[in-house]
Amino acid sequence: MSGADGIGYLWERLGLVGIRVARLVAERRRDDPRPDDPFRGLYLAADDADRLVAPSPVPEPVDPAEQRARAAAEERADRAAEAGTEPRLRQLAHVFGLTALDVEVLLVALLPDVESRYERLYGYLNDDVSRRRATVGLALELCGATPGDAIGRSRFTGSAPLVAGGLLMVEQPDQPYLSRSLRVPDRVAAHLLGTDTPDPRLVGAAWATEDHLAAEPPGEVSDGSERTRIAERLGDALRSGVSLGYLRERPGGAADDLAVAALVRAGRAVLRLDLDALAADPAPAELLAAAVREARLRAAGLVAGPVQALDPVGRPEQARLLRRLADQPVPVLLTGSDEWDPHWTRRAPLLVTAPPLDEQGRARLWRAAGGTRDADRPAGWADGVDPARELAPYLLGSDQIRRAAQAADQLALLAGADQVGADHLHAGVRGQNAGGLARLARRIEPGVGWTDLVLPGPVHDQLRELALRVRYRDRVLGRWRMRPGGGRGRGVLALFAGDSGTGKTMSAEVVAADLGLDLYVVDLSTVVDKYVGQTEKNLERIFTEAAGVNGLLLFDEADAIFGKRSEVKDAHDRYANLESAYLLQRMESFDGVAVLTTNLRANLDEAFTRRLDLIVDFALPDVAQRRALWDRCLGTELPRDDDLDLDFCARNFELSGGSIRACVVTAAYLAAEAGRPVRMADLIGAVQREYRKLGRLLLESEFGEHRPRGEPARVDRPREDSHARTRSTGP
Repeated sequence: MSGADGIGYLWERLGLVGIRVARLVAERRRDDPRPDDPFRGLYLAADDADRLVAPSPVPEPVDPAEQRARAAAEERADRAAEAGTEPRLRQLAHVFGLTALDVEVLLVALLPDVESRYERLYGYLNDDVSRRRATVGLALELCGATPGDAIGRSRFTGSAPLVAGGLLMVEQPDQPYLSRSLRVPDRVAAHLLGTDTPDPRLVGAAWATEDHLAAEPPGEVSDGSERTRIAERLGDALRSGVSLGYLRERPGGAADDLAVAALVRAGRAVLRLDLDALAADPAPAELLAAAVREARLRAAGLVAGPVQALDPVGRPEQARLLRRLADQPVPVLLTGSDEWDPHWTRRAPLLVTAPPLDEQGRARLWRAAGGTRDADRPAGWADGVDPARELAPYLLGSDQIRRAAQAADQLALLAGADQVGADHLHAGVRGQNAGGLARLARRIEPGVGWTDLVLPGPVHDQLRELALRVRYRDRVLGRWRMRPGGGRGRGVLALFAGDSGTGKTMSAEVVAADLGLDLYVVDLSTVVDKYVGQTEKNLERIFTEAAGVNGLLLFDEADAIFGKRSEVKDAHDRYANLESAYLLQRMESFDGVAVLTTNLRANLDEAFTRRLDLIVDFALPDVAQRRALWDRCLGTELPRDDDLDLDFCARNFELSGGSIRACVVTAAYLAAEAGRPVRMADLIGAVQREYRKLGRLLLESEFGEHRPRGEPARVDRPREDSHARTRSTGP
């Protein structure tokens, strides 16, 4: 508690200690043969020895004037407490459970740190000019206790409130007990003098959250959502005496902010502790002690996470650290994504699941996070941008939202925009994606949109429904609880089935672009493995990394790993079925967005198709669609000759969109070599090459008057089936 009354009370109490120091100095000088000796304590003269062997004087009773001054100081402190400004020294005694003797010892040890003249006086009283701090013996003497007083000596042990709480350090353990120096840590002295700057030891590992509490938790604890109800109940439990909790975080759950909101509701300040930094610190026990002391000085609760940063099983020292953290005399709320193990702590914590932030919660945090502009250039939203809608497809924690908001504002500044647009928002969020998945899948930043798709209307509608499901899944599956139980996730799964080149991959890219997600194409070469069980491990790595990424996961040629289970005839069949069974379970608990593509829909197991949200069939384009594809693929920059007949190409060549694209690229190369615009002959030559690549016959009826020169007409004959040839050569 800062303020004149609180600091005034401290100085009054220190002044009373100064009176006792002056009285003790006067007593020593009466019997001191050399009171002004500048080398006191560095040698021992004969008369000093005689004085030392004399009986110790009996402590004098407390001076009545000192008693009256003490009573007046306490009366003023009582009035200040009634006015809501209780002195920090009194608060400290209450929070740390200090006795009256403890407070006196603390003041004796603090005095030379706030008034330098007492350094020399302590040196005189210690009979050693080099020892300028109070010792155990001097503190007992100034507090009116004898050196052999068992109660007085017990206040300096490691389990005593002063020492255990980090308020007093007993140094020089190799010295005799009464000669050990006492020191008040700088952070404790600063706190008593009214300073709230955290301990420098905590930089990078722990921080107070008062600066943004007004913008974040109170806003969350008012909207009637599931997270609000959890924060209210948890806050009430903390107020009722619960001191240990574990908040297990689901993807996008923001467990730390939920813990902060609960502590605020319980009337506590908050200190955040990064367990990653704690585990990496060379002296983690000292760092933890400093963090707990800081929390107690602030009357705060401790929010510590993530628990998975510690390894209680593999590293016994971290197991002890976790138990010590859970046994602190402050409310401790642990957060993490792992399941809680009862063996981690001696006490059972209150277990809470932190649900994901909904779209409104994400938008509220985004607004509270702000940007990096100054007050004269505030960052706002561009016209038509609804932050709740734009943030709906993402699973984001609070820290990710803050970083993404800053990144989006910086991107807007770079583009010279006065306001943050949807593109800046999407780019800022994509910048928060972890890099682990990019090592297991090919990352594609979408560069196409809905206008680039040439597909039938029903297929367009299904693709937009897929985007709609992703955008509103928090509302439907979360708030409206339309997802059944059984450990099912909130993922959205779709199957794109159709021939090669019909636009399956491009459609996935368009959906990802509409949602502001990156597209991650899973490379089957990194998944399928000949060794038993290795394929499942590879897939688990992909799903685990995908949980921390806001992206669309594309399994191309999915029938290779999502194939039908077969009758078990040997060990190979059994292990192949195990792979499929694992995938069925894992896909059902997936919380992300995944698209499977296949050329052979019939090869997929029916159990997979039942778990799919959408199945989109891609057929070969009709004439009108082929005409649009030819024109779209030629683009606006490629020069065209007047003899191009795209209607002829669309009518005569039954090609997929991918094949048309390949033909146009080949024709462009032919035109570039000749140094002229693309001609019809270039397109015909490109189609000829594409037919050969596909193994199709070149029919005169298809090419008509544009038949390539020198190319003989061929008659379409039915292909012989290999089994038919075998049968014809049989007996």
